[in-house]
Amino acid sequence: MNNPANDIAGFRLTEHTWMTELGNWIDAISPDGRRAGALLFDPRVIGLPGVRDRVVQAVMTDQRLVLSGMTGLIPVADVVAAGDQVWLLTGQAVSPTLADLLAGGPVGPAAAASALVETAQTLIALHAAGVTHGSVHPGTVVITAEGVALLSERGLTDAIRGHVSPPERDTAGWAALARGLAASFAPAPPQAGSPGSGPQRPGSFGSDPQQAGLSQAAQLFERVAAMAGTLGLAAARSTLLNEQAALPGGAISREGLVRAARGRSAFAQPRAYAQPPALPRDEGDIVTLLHVPKEGSSRPLQFGPGVGTQVQRPETTAERIWRAGRDEESTVHRPGGKRPRASRARRWRTIWATAVFAVIMAGAILAWFRLGSTPELTVQSIDVVAPKKTQGCNSKVLITGKVVTNGAPGEITFEWRKSLDDEVVKGSLRTRSDETSYELPLRWSLSGKSNVKATATLRILTPGPVRTDKATFTYKC
Repeated sequence: MNNPANDIAGFRLTEHTWMTELGNWIDAISPDGRRAGALLFDPRVIGLPGVRDRVVQAVMTDQRLVLSGMTGLIPVADVVAAGDQVWLLTGQAVSPTLADLLAGGPVGPAAAASALVETAQTLIALHAAGVTHGSVHPGTVVITAEGVALLSERGLTDAIRGHVSPPERDTAGWAALARGLAASFAPAPPQAGSPGSGPQRPGSFGSDPQQAGLSQAAQLFERVAAMAGTLGLAAARSTLLNEQAALPGGAISREGLVRAARGRSAFAQPRAYAQPPALPRDEGDIVTLLHVPKEGSSRPLQFGPGVGTQVQRPETTAERIWRAGRDEESTVHRPGGKRPRASRARRWRTIWATAVFAVIMAGAILAWFRLGSTPELTVQSIDVVAPKKTQGCNSKVLITGKVVTNGAPGEITFEWRKSLDDEVVKGSLRTRSDETSYELPLRWSLSGKSNVKATATLRILTPGPVRTDKATFTYKC
């Protein structure tokens, strides 16, 4: 039986935890028994104004990217709150990282090239989708049991710092990763006075072919690192793929990563990390902070041309009709023969009708894309204000809730709760695209002889995540 103190939202937490600038990462087991991860955010960080909301938005962007078909990211299962704690739960293990593997020794040029090619491809796809990672380094490159390199913590560092990193920051991180991998396996030049330390050409290592091969691979990594900064990640990745012959064995391979990852998981080999964090014991207090998009409920993101992991846009009805007509035309036509006049007329009518239909559909699709680009309504902050002056007998008190949105049209649903009775006042508000600030008043009538402190609590139910604020005043009669 699982200990509830070691569970969070159905994820069973292990004792293997390590610290990052975000908080405590913990290896976990998902509800369906797979390896997963749990990040308990540092309360000093997640409690800063706006940080939690930015983290939620970053995670929801990731989920839309994954739903649209992007690979290369560690999938986030949920972000939950348990009291003052905020947890990020992943659907896949977040260890070992490339930093873990390098701590045990070099992974080899062929395996290092595989990690570089896959991380570059993920970054290219992210940039084409209009987002960035923001913190690319060996600790955010996760290596799966199959040797696949996945990026974790996308957008989280930016969310905490309150800015958006440019693509150049990701490129610089990737270049530093390439240089670090080159240094990990580059052979050290022979010491003066040692055998074979005579005059040699730069980059040569005597008659040792293994040393020469490592040196050649290291030079390739240094070259693509410099190329990323000048010509971009796509050019650097293409160079790695086109010059595999410079690697020992002559090919890029994940085998070295698979071998290095085997046994390096924190599940199998505990590390001396910080003390495990205090865990919540009441599962009933855990609430999700995400509105998880359902598959097919949002417009898929399209990645730019030339991206290897780009999502193929579903073929429209017009395109299927056009393709069917084109294929049929190429099948029916026989070189050297003439179509009957009626057949040719029918063919031209079909082509013309198809072309007109395609134009109409293209216009409809374009209009749909434009409508789909309207931002969703989000609530940025709420503030509840009560009178500071003590209220006398039989008072009618006005409590005001101020709501600030992103200026998008939509509907806000809310409820007021009073501390002195069980009444819940529910309401809704339609927002406009030209306004960002709204007031939600509560009129509270009090009577009778009493000397109490009364609290009014405002909860914004939708759009999520649920937000709460309250204010207190004194009634004396």
